[in-house]
Amino acid sequence: MLASNLESGQVTAVCEDGRVCMELSVQTGVSVCARKEVDLERSFTFRNSKQTYSGIPVIVANMDTVGTFEMAVVMSQHSMLTAIHKHYTLDDWKLFVANHPECLQHIAVSSGSGKNDLEKMSSILEAVPQVKFICLDVANGYSEHFVEFVKLVRARFPEHTIMAGNVVTGEMVEELILSGADIIKVGVGPGSVCTTRTKTGVGYPQLSAVIECADSAHGLKGHIISVSVQAGLVGGSGSI
Repeated sequence: MLASNLESGQVTAVCEDGRVCMELSVQTGVSVCARKEVDLERSFTFRNSKQTYSGIPVIVANMDTVGTFEMAVVMSQHSMLTAIHKHYTLDDWKLFVANHPECLQHIAVSSGSGKNDLEKMSSILEAVPQVKFICLDVANGYSEHFVEFVKLVRARFPEHTIMAGNVVTGEMVEELILSGADIIKVGVGPGSVCTTRTKTGVGYPQLSAVIECADSAHGLKGHIISVSVQAGLVGGSGSI
């Protein structure tokens, strides 16, 4: 690993080696069962909400093109979560819940970190108390404002499971978990069509980020979710 700190004011540049998913292959081994016999469902008990969830740990991102009610209907049939995008109105939510109550345990309400975002999310959760997942999604998960926002949401919704991000370092994973988040979204710019890294120079190779952030989260009995396929499959389904 090559690392150097070049400080200029409040900016620190760090150069490190990292690995992306395309650089890893799982070595073939002896199998004791057929593929059709594999059960992907798992149960998770979350650190801060104390809630237990059983399902397949694949979550549809809260992008406006995929984090939709229509997607949630399909994904819930396979015990997978959908983080619903934040552009639906309260009336949209009420109509969806009335027509698809079977989906409620497999969806999350999404929110930014603004005051209006918080009030809108609160109104939805008050109207639909059966929804137990919250997805807090911002462009910069490293801001002090976001950390304080996570604390505020945890205080207001002590029994909801909170996803928060995005970050790529263990230190920030720990801070967000200690601030009240249960699941940390890991990944900055790993998507196949994402331009974050090319336009801003900010990010970290996804495989390395997942390994390091998972280690930090598990040390606090927290969890992470990789967003390596958030903006499109990176190298195909094998990256999952």
